[in-house]
Amino acid sequence: MATLLLKKSYLTSSLKEVPFKDLWGSDGVFTTMRVIGKPFKIIFLKNHLNNLIDSTKDYKIFKKNIKSKLNQILKINLKRSKKYNHLLRLAITNNLISISIRNRITPSKNFKLKLLKYKRLNPEYKNLKYKFILKNMQNINLKSSDLALTFNDQIYETGTANLIFIRNNKLFSPKKNFYKGITLKFFDKKFIINYSNIHLKNLKDYSEIILVGSGKGVISVTNVQGMIWRRKSLKHYKILKKYYEKAVTKCPRYYS
Repeated sequence: MATLLLKKSYLTSSLKEVPFKDLWGSDGVFTTMRVIGKPFKIIFLKNHLNNLIDSTKDYKIFKKNIKSKLNQILKINLKRSKKYNHLLRLAITNNLISISIRNRITPSKNFKLKLLKYKRLNPEYKNLKYKFILKNMQNINLKSSDLALTFNDQIYETGTANLIFIRNNKLFSPKKNFYKGITLKFFDKKFIINYSNIHLKNLKDYSEIILVGSGKGVISVTNVQGMIWRRKSLKHYKILKKYYEKAVTKCPRYYS
């Protein structure tokens, strides 16, 4: 498990600080955001907060003024004088809001996927039912690998990111049973992404597999453990990486 450099919990009603709970396994939702620079910026902050708040409505745990309270928690715990290269997680249940910060691991250029037969509960949502995934992630090197979740011989997402597949210069991503993250939504506005079932038996037809996510950024997969698939190109990885890095550069600082 990652070492948390900051971990705090607050009562949703009053923002009174209480003993920290990571909230994994609870009935609730979360989002993970990338924090970089000095003074810092939070990549796609507005999108993350809006999506998180919408998710609280879906889970019937929405509270009045929740957006204002989330921003208060960010201002309390993030320091303008500190240089960041971190990942920040906000988790919400009916009564608690938890914040945690950990170092962001720079992914290896030789990055592989390990298949894990597992379908998340209500996978269209970024809910807190992650204990099984977290347990299995303890057995891999997070710098150089991630877990690709499979079910019924199809591949959907990883433990930390979305997946984009390249075939004949076209972009594909799974059709259903996965959470469409903020970074994938960003690319969805820039490119035509075809949403269709991605069968394991057809992986050989794809020239590239690319991870996209708040923590990972954009990563090119070199191979898939247990499969004959190997990367054939870096063409679209380089294109997506360029668009993502431009968005990171243009992202405004958190403080005006």
